Amino acid sequence: MTTVDSSVPLVSVVMPLRNAADRVETGVRSVQAQSFTDWELLVVDDASRDASVARVERLAAGDARIQVLQLNRESGPAVARNFGIRAARGRYIAFLDSDDAWAPEKLMRQVALMERGVVFSFTAMERFDEQGRRLFAAGVPERVVYRELLKTNYVGCSTAMYDTRYFGKVEMPLIARRQDYGLWLRLLRQTECGYGLNEPLVRYTVRSGSVSSNKLMTAGYTWRVYRELERLPLLRSVWCFVHQTGRAAVRNRWPTLARRLGWLHSPHGA
Repeated sequence: MTTVDSSVPLVSVVMPLRNAADRVETGVRSVQAQSFTDWELLVVDDASRDASVARVERLAAGDARIQVLQLNRESGPAVARNFGIRAARGRYIAFLDSDDAWAPEKLMRQVALMERGVVFSFTAMERFDEQGRRLFAAGVPERVVYRELLKTNYVGCSTAMYDTRYFGKVEMPLIARRQDYGLWLRLLRQTECGYGLNEPLVRYTVRSGSVSSNKLMTAGYTWRVYRELERLPLLRSVWCFVHQTGRAAVRNRWPTLARRLGWLHSPHGA
């Protein structure tokens, strides 16, 4: 692996935080449990009104690698993540939502992939409901290019990592939802492809009241990504939108069928 200044972490992990006192410790502790230890965790509080910050600060008091950054007013996840990106010191920027958690070997496996010359990568994940019941594992292809990601977003936010030495610090577009998808498309316009690590290294929790749970609104923001951010022609936008929403519906409701159709990959070891 690359030799680095020991005072500067190799990986910066950006975590937006908003009223997640009941679950944020699980995510933070999953970073602390990583077998790869050369990281910093930037927890950006988006004006939480509960005990979220206090719980993270207790963990940060015993671990200098954790920093709590605070926004003055509620600004949304895109602003929070971009604030963290700007503060990041690491070569590689990774993302972790406060609802999610990483397997202990996640960073070790992904950094090893990045150190082989990969500039944008993502991993498979396991999906759970709020009661902790496993729903299904969502695998990823070995490679994905821009035109394919337009039709199917394989990249979960908590699975992604990109190389600032190659891209610079690329921020998320300032839209209320699907800003992570907008970032992945931005990155893929600047490189040949992204690489998937088909191992379930992220635990993603599906919450009924989460931002992503409103499928109709999410679909609306997907359309905005195509038309406003990517500036696709109308017919191409319709084509991509039908593929994206249709495949997502099948993947979420009928994962076995999605696998048969090739729209959902099976992770290694799952």
